[in-house]
Amino acid sequence: MDNPDVLAWRDGCIEALDQTALPHQVRVLRIGTVDRLVQAITSLAIRGAPVLGAAGALGVALAVRQGVAEGWDDARLEAEVGRIAAARPTAVNLSREVGAVAARIPLGSQAVEDAALEVLESTAAVSHQISRRGADYLIEACGRRPLRVHTHCNTGSLACLGWGTALGVIRALHADGALSHVIVDETRPLLQGARLTCWELGQLGIEHRLACDGAAPFLISQGLADAVVVGADRIAANGDVANKIGTYGLALAARRAGIPFLVAAPESTIDEAAESGAAIPLEQRAAEEITVPAAPAGTKALNFAFDITPAELVSAIVTEKRLIQNP
Repeated sequence: MDNPDVLAWRDGCIEALDQTALPHQVRVLRIGTVDRLVQAITSLAIRGAPVLGAAGALGVALAVRQGVAEGWDDARLEAEVGRIAAARPTAVNLSREVGAVAARIPLGSQAVEDAALEVLESTAAVSHQISRRGADYLIEACGRRPLRVHTHCNTGSLACLGWGTALGVIRALHADGALSHVIVDETRPLLQGARLTCWELGQLGIEHRLACDGAAPFLISQGLADAVVVGADRIAANGDVANKIGTYGLALAARRAGIPFLVAAPESTIDEAAESGAAIPLEQRAAEEITVPAAPAGTKALNFAFDITPAELVSAIVTEKRLIQNP
């Protein structure tokens, strides 16, 4: 794609493609403070589990630089790094990469920056391996024919730096001549599927259809999809999957229809410390994201950003290292 970098480190600042402006405007944010980074993450200007991990890593380097410039003591620096790690609680990549880079702080600012750039580089590299493994699995499970693939939210280069996880699997199928078209859920509440996935697929020349979230399970029941492939924000030790709200319904529909439900995610998304999905914190976002402008003033909301798909509904998980099939 001939667009600015999704995420970069330039002259001691983070540059990020503003994902709330797409598809109508391509806008780059230049972020030089922890406050601005946290705001960009919580507003979803920076989003997607792998990108969040890389942004968190760069955020530690940013915090160290800001701390030196403003004379922060160790307690203040620790608190600011903690704010970055906690900005989105469900996606484990964010807190994991923040912690890994923060461990280098005693070694000095250059060591921190080097570690952050290593995270940025490795994040971009792993999705190609995920994509190939996932495409091979679906071809084996469904047969080598043009597949109709249903997906949810955004899991392409915008979320993963350069290629994609679930959308990377779709790209690999397309390259193999094994893709008919993609069904893309709009993805409430901020319409990442409609705004971002459709934009990416359009730029790639991949045929696609947009569907309302509420219609998705019905479409699967009508035989309009051969497989479902989604990403993940955190995978528990038992295989339960936290992903964008609406994923659970797709998994139920796929199981009833007898089609594969594939989760594509990097190894860093697997949280062995979370015994099951019950241990994964599920972010609830502001009511205004779904009440404005349609609902009466004062309407209360249940605006969960993520849901949990039980492991028994997952056909397989693919990472850059392995295929984990549900027996």
